[in-house]
Amino acid sequence: MPEGGATPQVSETTAVAPPSAGRRRTGLLVTLVLGGLTATPPLSMDMYLPALPEVTRGLHAPAATVQLTLTACLAGMALGQLVVGPMSDRWGRRRPLLAGLAVYVVATVLCALAPTVELLIAFRLAQGLAGAAGIVIARAVVRDLYDGVAMARFFSTLMLISGVAPVVAPLIGAQILRVTDWRGVFALLTVVGLALAVLVWARLPETLEPAGRHGGGVGEALRSMRRLLADASFTGYLLAGGFAFAALFAYISASPFVVQEIYGASPQTFGLLFGVNSVGLVLVGQINGKVLVGRVRLDRVLAVGLTVVALAAAALLLMASGVFGEVGLAPVAAALFVLMSAMGVTLPNAQTLALMRVRHSAGSASALLGTSSFLIGAIASPLVGIAGEHTAVPMAVVQLAAALVALACFMGMCRPWRQTVEES
Repeated sequence: MPEGGATPQVSETTAVAPPSAGRRRTGLLVTLVLGGLTATPPLSMDMYLPALPEVTRGLHAPAATVQLTLTACLAGMALGQLVVGPMSDRWGRRRPLLAGLAVYVVATVLCALAPTVELLIAFRLAQGLAGAAGIVIARAVVRDLYDGVAMARFFSTLMLISGVAPVVAPLIGAQILRVTDWRGVFALLTVVGLALAVLVWARLPETLEPAGRHGGGVGEALRSMRRLLADASFTGYLLAGGFAFAALFAYISASPFVVQEIYGASPQTFGLLFGVNSVGLVLVGQINGKVLVGRVRLDRVLAVGLTVVALAAAALLLMASGVFGEVGLAPVAAALFVLMSAMGVTLPNAQTLALMRVRHSAGSASALLGTSSFLIGAIASPLVGIAGEHTAVPMAVVQLAAALVALACFMGMCRPWRQTVEES
């Protein structure tokens, strides 16, 4: 239930209450900064993806171990959000964000210098812990400033901005490999982190007024999270979005090996295909924000998105298991394109519907949303490599299972057929 403890007398898809700053608007530069902060995960992971096979060879480590560098970064981002989110509810958004960006820069430098895969895993964990600040606080800032349909539209705008990162990141990573090794990827990420820190310090205002902050410590943060999780609809949206993200991350983790090792594509071809898939995600996200939001109920759009993800994953499993005989890269790439594109309506709407349940403690709510997604994704990452580098079946199995669980949580806990009041 919402944090006041009483059962709301409104539909689950209707905002419980607008935030105190709900009528403010962001300037273009602040919007770009927020987009850059939400781009931290794809920048930290996708730019590194074409280098995974090279890291495997360079550090003399098996593929499953190297994939743990992705898992470590993802787990760090998940756990870090649990700390940074409540901190931002207590001390405001700017101070925790600047501290997190500073540590992110240091950890990224250490990643570039890592001599062994074990140290790389450890430094990637630290990088993720620090990078969590950008993710969780950007989402909390949006909740500070917007509500309802406006919030859904702004999340779609952020998807357009941050969606550029997964489009260009693998392409940049692949080009870096032409002139240097995988360590150069982390050198560039260091520059990106420094640039974001300077922009936040100079141009991002504080969006959480002192009157809206919480004076409690860890105990109060835990009680706030418990109240949020007691709301079945909030938890349903949280789990639906988390398992959808697991299907996405199974693709992120396994696709370098599927495309390059199984189908023999070059790092540059992989980067191009990854970019095309990300363009699909961005375009569908813009259709969501510009066309669907305000015209079609968010829960219905979310239901369609989850269904399409499940169907695409089922098609991938059939192709990977040989039901259709030997298939080339083209049909597999087409199914991955459909799956990625469907994320354009699935992820932003799940987040919006969950945050619409929150009256206060947007940082804690954002932390729960991010932590669940990243932890579930971190579990999915090693599973996709469990059968080795030469089969795509584990990736497809993980994606299908995650999509079906997401659908079950959404239908069973959110019960969208009971919604009777339109978003406004």
